[in-house]
Amino acid sequence: MTILIPILGDQLSPNLSALQGVEQKAAVLLMMEVDEETTYVRHHKAKIAFILSAMRHHAEALREAGWAVDYVRLDDAENAGSFTGELARAIERHRPDRIIATLPGEWRVRAAMEEWADRFDVPVELREDDRFVCTHEEFDAWAEGRKQLRMEFFYREMRRKTGLLLDDEGKPEGGEWNYDSENRKPPPNEPLLIPQPLRFKPDAITCEVLDLVARRFGNHPGSLDHFAFATRLEDAKKQQAHFIKHALAKFGDYQDAMLTDQPFLWHSILSPYLNCGLLDPLDLCRAVEKAYREGKAPLNATEGFIRQIIGWREYVRGIYWREGPDYATRNALNATRPLPGFYYDGQTDMHCLKQAIGQTMDHAYAHHIQRLMITGNFALVAGIDPHAVHTWYLEVYADAYEWVELPNTLGMSQFADGGLLASKPYASSGNYINSMSDYCGHCRYDVKAKTGARACPFNLLYWDFLDRNEEVLGKNQRLAMPYRNWAKRADKDKQTIRTDAKRFLDQLTR
Repeated sequence: MTILIPILGDQLSPNLSALQGVEQKAAVLLMMEVDEETTYVRHHKAKIAFILSAMRHHAEALREAGWAVDYVRLDDAENAGSFTGELARAIERHRPDRIIATLPGEWRVRAAMEEWADRFDVPVELREDDRFVCTHEEFDAWAEGRKQLRMEFFYREMRRKTGLLLDDEGKPEGGEWNYDSENRKPPPNEPLLIPQPLRFKPDAITCEVLDLVARRFGNHPGSLDHFAFATRLEDAKKQQAHFIKHALAKFGDYQDAMLTDQPFLWHSILSPYLNCGLLDPLDLCRAVEKAYREGKAPLNATEGFIRQIIGWREYVRGIYWREGPDYATRNALNATRPLPGFYYDGQTDMHCLKQAIGQTMDHAYAHHIQRLMITGNFALVAGIDPHAVHTWYLEVYADAYEWVELPNTLGMSQFADGGLLASKPYASSGNYINSMSDYCGHCRYDVKAKTGARACPFNLLYWDFLDRNEEVLGKNQRLAMPYRNWAKRADKDKQTIRTDAKRFLDQLTR
C-alpha cells in the first residue's frame, strides 16, 4: 500500500496531522513549488524566497528523518503549475492507494482539495490542522448567539483551555486578564540599546532560491538585498530563544512604539515562522510563560505577547473560516479610491508612510502598529478600496496568508466588515502618530497644522473621513465624542477641511 501525502508551503511542521499514525515505509510525501501559488498575487520577492527555501530545507529534514519525499521544484520542466496538476502527475508516478492531507489555511486551496477524490478516483482523507489551539467547531460554538464577536472574551477562553498565565486557583496571573493599558508607552527619549533580531546568512539552498526568485519574479515588489530569514527549524528556534532572552522584557512597554530607521525594536519577528509551521504557537507561548515564571520578563510583556498568539491569532482564524469566502468582498464604507502607487516604492513626503513602506519593501516586515495605524490608517481615512488594501498586505508581508491577513486588513484595519471585528474604525489624526513615534519630527508636513498646504494629511483626512461616513458611523458609541467635536466646528472651518482634503485626495489619485 502506498499513501501519498501532499505537504503545502505553510505546513512545514514535523508533527503535521497528515503524518500522524502513518508508517514511513508506506508513505510518499509530495512537496510542490507551483506557479499558481507564487503569482495569484504579486508576492514580495523575499516572501517567495523565504517560503521556497524553508520548503526545501524542510524536505531535507524529512528525508533525514526517514521519509520518502517527492519534491517538485518551480523550474522543473514538467511542472504543471498548480497543486491539483502536480498531484495528478504524482498519482501517475506513485499509483497511491490513498491520499492523506492536512486541510489548508485558505478557502481557495480547500475548494481545490475537496475536488480531489472525485477527480482522481483515489480515496482522499482531509485531516484537521491541529497546530491551532481552537478548532473550527469550538470557535463556532463560542460565537453562536453573540451579537458582537469581541476578541477579549474569546482570549479568556483560550487562557482557560491552555492554562497559560493562570494561578493555582485557575484565575488570571496578577488578578487581571489583560495588561494592555501598560503596553502603550511612546518611544523612549533617552537612547536605549535596542536588541536586533538574529540574521541568518543564506546557505547554498537559500542562495539557489534567491537566484531563482531574482530571475523569475523581477516584476514583483520588494528587495532581496536584506534577506536574512531563518529557513530551518533549528534557526527559527534560535530566533525564538534570542527574542525571549534579549527583547521580551521590553516588548510590552514599547510594542506600539515607532522610531525612524528602527524597523524591529523589541518585536519578536517570529510570525513568519509560526505561520509557515516552523514554530509551534503553544510551545512558543509556554517558553514565554517560563521566562515570566523565572523572573526574566514582566507580566505586562508576557501577557501581551501571549495574547497576540492564543488570543488574536486564533481569533482571526476563527473569523476567517466562520465568515466564508465572501468576506473578502465586503465594503461597508463603500471605499473605492485606487491604492496609491507609493505603497510599492515608499516615495511620499509623508515620513511615517515612507518609513513603514520602505522597511516593508526592504524586509517584507512591519510591526502591527505600523500596519494598523500608519499604512492601514492612511488607506482607511483616504477611502482606499479595501480589496486593493487586502491584496497589498497579502503581497508584501512574509507572514501574510489569507486566513490571518484578511480579517486583520478588511475587518480590523479597514472596517469593511461593518464592525464585526472592531468596535470602531481605527482612524486617527496625526496626533496619535506623533505621540507614539519620532516620525513627525522628520516630516515636511506639520503635525500641529490642521488645515493648509503644510498640514499633516492625517489631520485633514481624519475629519473628512468622519464627515463623509457620518451616515454609517454617526451612531457608533465609540465615535460619539469626535462627532460631537465635529458638530461644534464652525461651518467655515468644516468647509476648509473638506476643500483641503479633496485637494489632497485629487492629487493622490492623479
